[in-house]
Amino acid sequence: MQESSVLITNDAVVLGLMAVILGAVFYTSHSDNRYCKAFYKFVPALLLCYFIPSLFNSFGIIDGEGSSLYKMASRYLLPASLVLLTLSVDFKAILGLGPKALIMFLTGTLGIIIGGPIALVSVGYFFPQELGGDVWRGMTTIAGSWIGGGANQAAMKEVFGVEGSIFSVMITVDVLVANVWMAVLLFIASRAEFFDRKNGADTSGIVNLRRKIEQYEADNARIPKLNDLMLIIAVAFGVTGLSHALADIIAPWIEQVAPQLAMYSLTSSFFWLVVIATTVGLFMSTTKVRKLEAVGASKVGSAFLYILVATIGMHMDVTAILDYPLMFLVGIVWMLVHAGLLLLVAKLIKAPMFYMAVGSQANVGGAASAPVVAAAFHPSLAPVGVLLAVLGYGLGTYGAYICGLILQQVAP
Repeated sequence: MQESSVLITNDAVVLGLMAVILGAVFYTSHSDNRYCKAFYKFVPALLLCYFIPSLFNSFGIIDGEGSSLYKMASRYLLPASLVLLTLSVDFKAILGLGPKALIMFLTGTLGIIIGGPIALVSVGYFFPQELGGDVWRGMTTIAGSWIGGGANQAAMKEVFGVEGSIFSVMITVDVLVANVWMAVLLFIASRAEFFDRKNGADTSGIVNLRRKIEQYEADNARIPKLNDLMLIIAVAFGVTGLSHALADIIAPWIEQVAPQLAMYSLTSSFFWLVVIATTVGLFMSTTKVRKLEAVGASKVGSAFLYILVATIGMHMDVTAILDYPLMFLVGIVWMLVHAGLLLLVAKLIKAPMFYMAVGSQANVGGAASAPVVAAAFHPSLAPVGVLLAVLGYGLGTYGAYICGLILQQVAP
């Protein structure tokens, strides 16, 4: 999208617009108006916080790619929200959730590894000319992104020699299909209890964790004073600043002494930013700092997370599918294989929808959006999404490379 065709280019104005959208969604979703109640019975509020900004981007009102708001939200608000959301977490309870979360995550990884070749073969059967040549090489970069993240995607671009023109198409497919799938997962989150009842899933671990957090808040909650809010801000952005400082030291040092670790994202500052913020937050949950939850630390963290959701939505262009319809069809089939395998395994092991959704998004979305999907189930569950997303960074290059080798063999 050319900058000249965009109606609003000032990021301050765009941020104000996003704030008004979020405010309007929350106001109407909590309204007693019968029409609002009927509407939000079927449409999750979180989905609108994500989808409405995408419409503004799609129709040229704002320029999501040209805006710096996503970088601001992902680098400043995301780590701050992770710190605040982990303050009240019972780390032992998270570990006690059992192996099903890990099983679903690895199932999602497998679904992406085999989903690419299946999509290429099935769609390529009908359109062999259009999907021949080096298309398979470009698809390896999607695999890298969907299993790990940007660093893994870049690694696949170099490993398989992906040309720039193909790479740009694959990025478009990657972003749009992944964002549409995230919207589906947010909808699933709003209907999780229904799906879990149908599947007979054991949600006791998740329910116990939620109850512990809610009970702590009920027993200790009080009206926050300005002093409390300033302490929350101090902790959130103090740790964020510390995380940035350490990440700026650790990532370049690893890149200098062990550049081969780039394939695990260990040379990425963003990787260390997320890991350090989450780790410090979990450590502080065992100290007196945990008391900030009583004055609404997780609510402030959730507000930051919703701003991040809006900036993620700003990057989605729903009209882009018209430019590359066949590759988007490949991406959709690919994602359906991933989703289908997840649902099948979830049915077999009676895993809750939370494990399915977060296991998927930890692969496809990474550390920026996995906590968003996890928090859609409950704010206290956001760290689970982060922990699995970090694991995805480690597996991304391996999984994408295996996927690439299979793609090479089955390419038309």
